[in-house]
Amino acid sequence: MSPLAVGIAGIVALVLLILIRIPVAVALGLVGFLGYAAIEGWTRANLMIGGVPIEFASMYTLSVVPLFTLMGSIAASAGLSADLFRASRVMFRHVPGSLSIASIFASALFGAVCGSSVATALTMSRVSIPEMLRAGYPPQLAAGAVAAGGTLGILIPPSLILMIYAIIAQQSVAKLFAAALIPGLILTGFYCVTAISYYRVLTRPTPEPTLEEKPERLHTALLRIWHVIALFALTLGGIYFGWFTPTEAAAIGAFGALGLSAILRRQNLAQSFGCFVETVRLVSSLVFIVIASAIFSYFIVQTGISNQLVGSVKAVGFGPIGIIVAVCILYIVMGAFLEGIGMLLVTVPITLPLVLSFGYDPIWFGVLLVILVEIGLIHPPMGMNLFAINAVTKDINIFDIYKGSAPFLIAPIVLIVLMVAYPQLVMWLPSQIN
Repeated sequence: MSPLAVGIAGIVALVLLILIRIPVAVALGLVGFLGYAAIEGWTRANLMIGGVPIEFASMYTLSVVPLFTLMGSIAASAGLSADLFRASRVMFRHVPGSLSIASIFASALFGAVCGSSVATALTMSRVSIPEMLRAGYPPQLAAGAVAAGGTLGILIPPSLILMIYAIIAQQSVAKLFAAALIPGLILTGFYCVTAISYYRVLTRPTPEPTLEEKPERLHTALLRIWHVIALFALTLGGIYFGWFTPTEAAAIGAFGALGLSAILRRQNLAQSFGCFVETVRLVSSLVFIVIASAIFSYFIVQTGISNQLVGSVKAVGFGPIGIIVAVCILYIVMGAFLEGIGMLLVTVPITLPLVLSFGYDPIWFGVLLVILVEIGLIHPPMGMNLFAINAVTKDINIFDIYKGSAPFLIAPIVLIVLMVAYPQLVMWLPSQIN
């Protein structure tokens, strides 16, 4: 068989293995190794599989992942999400649908110290959905706002998926974090507008419910979240202003989160130890997946399938806009069946060279991929955020969660259109970083 035929057979085999629920890391590593051996021989394949794990596990940039993951784990365990929701509720108490907006805004702030979408959705589900249901909010709106807000955890830096993309695409973590900040703020605004509109449609003409007869003062509410603001400013501000590298920022952020939990007396030693154990488990699985993805990438390079795909697409006559539309459709469809990080690791070795051949920037493309993964997190049937909310909130059935998340799918699609029309929304801030 020719290398191209082996490559196509390998991709088909990978899809089949994933569909029968073989773990993504095992499927990637197995197909990559056997495919590489079929092209280059067993000797070279053995050398490759022996060298790649050492190469990737010893990468300095990979150390940013466990440190930011630890920071997010401590932040979730210390109950920072509840502080953020209470402060946001006071800030938006005069706006229609204030509790749903507070949930979205608090999710954005929590995402700034967490980096995980599902973790953000889980923690905010426990905090905000009971409050909204007690206040008489429609269950669809309560679930939809938390599901959409949770997606901001992987767009607003620090983002776990952006860190993984930076490693496999060999891009700057600092520039990716900078590139995602403005789109993250825009998407937060879009989600809030959607929540207001959705609230008015569902509750017309019912007046805004409230839980508080004597609302807390704004400055008092803001004092509740000084620790989150300080942690965010210290870590990401330090990166943007060049005070320290992303890895140093991650270390400072993890130490800062641990210190804040001790100062606020939100954690005992057993809970802190649990955060470290949780981080080790999560990062171990992620490193395994990244190494397997690297093995698969080596195989894809040997097949020449990326070059063949670029040539075929250009021969068909696709322009830059056409290829982005095709890529978006591909990821939205795949998002219905595959988990975000696995989908990214499987496809980036193929789609990144294709998109770069049409003149797009890899930093811009990384932000686009994260937004497409966000769409997959809140559209059925896979929708990891939807299942996370359903697991935590037994009072809302899965079909109400599906209905509640549907209107929020419009916001990321509008953001993608803006990014294509105005790439500087993504690229301006990274251009300011040396």
